[in-house]
Amino acid sequence: MASAQIEIPRHGRPAPVVRIFGWSMLTILVAFLVNNVLVVWFDYPGLRGFGTDAAAGAWVHAALYMVAIVAAVGLVLTDLSRSLRWDAHLVHSFNVYLIRALFWSVFLVGVVDASIALLRSEQLVEPLFGEAVAGLVMRGAWVGPWVHVPLIVAGFVLALFTRTLGFVWLALLIVVAELLIVLSRFVFSYEQALMGDLVRYWYAALFLFASAYTLFDEGHVRVDVIYSGLGRTARGTVNAVGTILLGLSTAWVIVIIAFNGKQSVVNAPVANFEISQAGPFGMFVKYQMAAFIGLFGITMLIQFVSYLFDAVADKRNEPGHREPTAASAH
Repeated sequence: MASAQIEIPRHGRPAPVVRIFGWSMLTILVAFLVNNVLVVWFDYPGLRGFGTDAAAGAWVHAALYMVAIVAAVGLVLTDLSRSLRWDAHLVHSFNVYLIRALFWSVFLVGVVDASIALLRSEQLVEPLFGEAVAGLVMRGAWVGPWVHVPLIVAGFVLALFTRTLGFVWLALLIVVAELLIVLSRFVFSYEQALMGDLVRYWYAALFLFASAYTLFDEGHVRVDVIYSGLGRTARGTVNAVGTILLGLSTAWVIVIIAFNGKQSVVNAPVANFEISQAGPFGMFVKYQMAAFIGLFGITMLIQFVSYLFDAVADKRNEPGHREPTAASAH
């Protein structure tokens, strides 16, 4: 998965337009997510509030977007000579941390929530921990904020001290979980809904969270006989145009649909800590799997910005070009 290590130049020819565009994508994304929190959790009206009695609240949202754009411009103008390669490296490094933190989070939540689900299924919570705890762990609205959230925070802390992305280990865990399902079902005739829930939970995380790093390592299949015959600068042009017209636009569509109001496909399940129809016999992670869709769009958008910076640097034939490993190139 790792690419060859090369020296990345910190400074180079100024590219203010591309850098402002790329950083604006990121700062606007932050503003969008903050606005989403204001809408879902604090009953702000969103931009739809303009022209209504809630126009004052709508100006808060608009101001956040304006601040985001100003912040992007200011960031670029404070260091005009910073190279596109270095910007790409910074953006990618943050995305790697985010993906690593998400891996640790789903690992911890998966293990702990599956254990709790097993205790619920076998009616062991009350004998071991008492009636009060047994009542609490039956409610997704309690398990989410009081069990899952601390584990997610722990995952982000662990990610600060580790370097592996965890994709290989997560794939191995999925295989082990599947093997345990086969053994328990066909050898011991024992089956619980939580078993399938755990596999689906980890598999969804593996597929959606690994996609951004796969883009960095050129691991996505590219069916293009013309592209393979192009030189570096021509490839850079194609990649830059494709990133803007197809990559960033698609990522934004996913993010906007995922977080479009209180009843969106992500906001509604997360706000209610939604659980599956299996109820207490399954894991309480359905709301997180809905959030995976939004996180997929976010990590892909961040990675596309890094990819854009690298593509424009290739088009300008700047030093520091990175060749993907032979194993990952397609």
